[in-house]
Amino acid sequence: MLTDKHILLIVSGGIAAFKALDLVRRLKERGARVTPVLTKGGAQFVTPLSLSALSGAKVYQDLFDLTDEAEMGHIELSRAADLIVVAPATADLMAKMAGGQADDLASTLLLATDTPVLIAPAMNVRMWDHPATQRNLATLKSDGILTVGPNQGDMACGEYGYGRMAEPLEIVDAISDALADGPLKGCHVLVTSGPTHEPIDPVRYIANRSSGAQGTAIAKALVALGARVTFVTGPASVPPPAGVDLRPVETAQEMLDAVKAALPADAAVFAAAVADWRVASASDRKIKKEAGALPQLTFAENPDILAHVAGLRQGRPALVVGFAAETNDVVAHATAKRARKGCDWIVANDVSPETGIMGGSENAVTIITAEGAEEWPRMGKDAVATRLAARIAVRIADQIAGMPT
Repeated sequence: MLTDKHILLIVSGGIAAFKALDLVRRLKERGARVTPVLTKGGAQFVTPLSLSALSGAKVYQDLFDLTDEAEMGHIELSRAADLIVVAPATADLMAKMAGGQADDLASTLLLATDTPVLIAPAMNVRMWDHPATQRNLATLKSDGILTVGPNQGDMACGEYGYGRMAEPLEIVDAISDALADGPLKGCHVLVTSGPTHEPIDPVRYIANRSSGAQGTAIAKALVALGARVTFVTGPASVPPPAGVDLRPVETAQEMLDAVKAALPADAAVFAAAVADWRVASASDRKIKKEAGALPQLTFAENPDILAHVAGLRQGRPALVVGFAAETNDVVAHATAKRARKGCDWIVANDVSPETGIMGGSENAVTIITAEGAEEWPRMGKDAVATRLAARIAVRIADQIAGMPT
């Protein structure tokens, strides 16, 4: 997929810059052409010689290089590539991108381009969590900038949390996804996944057995078809897929807020197992166990995310797909749910304990549409996702063509 693809790789300053050397090697292994751009900060961690040796290309560093600028070299560099990748993307460079600054070669290239841009953020966890960085990130995403990572883990500074740059192979996967041509290229699909955790007190919560595996597989399959995927996930036990706009949440209310923020979308797939109820007034202190006394918990109904989106008068996705996990009368309950929620399709599955589906590697689904019920054979969750993504692509293609659906 990357053979003869031209990648303009911007390496900015940060300890994660050393991973850029392996990234270049991985890209070259897959047939890509890599042109490196090294910032002054990046040059504190890796050398132009090492980047040039691995890429087999000249390393660009200075905006005011008279030889290159005689023919507006920064303009040519910014537009000749198939994809611009920033790895690592520091908080400083992200701020420049969000603010439209152009005071060095890297920021000028990023402002002067009409080429797609993918960034791999890397910074201290406090810097990543800072409201300014999150505002800049939101601005970049709204501008169409693609992201991969950051991951959670140990930092060079000794702290732990989100801020580690994605690993080179993860970035390669994201690059492949960004350059993939497929039936969903140019389409934005929203996917929810995983359980929600509804707090009782600071140490206890209400949850369910969802692993998030099916939602993750669906997001991955949609990305493979060229879609831009916003992935809103609760605390799943499986890692999120590469190449998505990741929006981690905990509670149903947080999931609803993230879904609203991700709209508009061409299609939305609600695979998350959202808790129906929450504790009306969660305690801010641990509820102490007292012999012979049981805590009295009052429950409140959680927001209905599927019904909310399906019922939108403005900004409703062209296709809204819900999931129904049932333990009996699966088709009847799912058909009623589709009518009640107002969605286009329901993906129903039998999660009774003897099936082993909830939290397992396989699924057996029935697709409920306006035309009726279509039962699929039991298969792996990846296979279900591939088949569902293909069906979504056909539906969207038919709508674009103006055909009845």
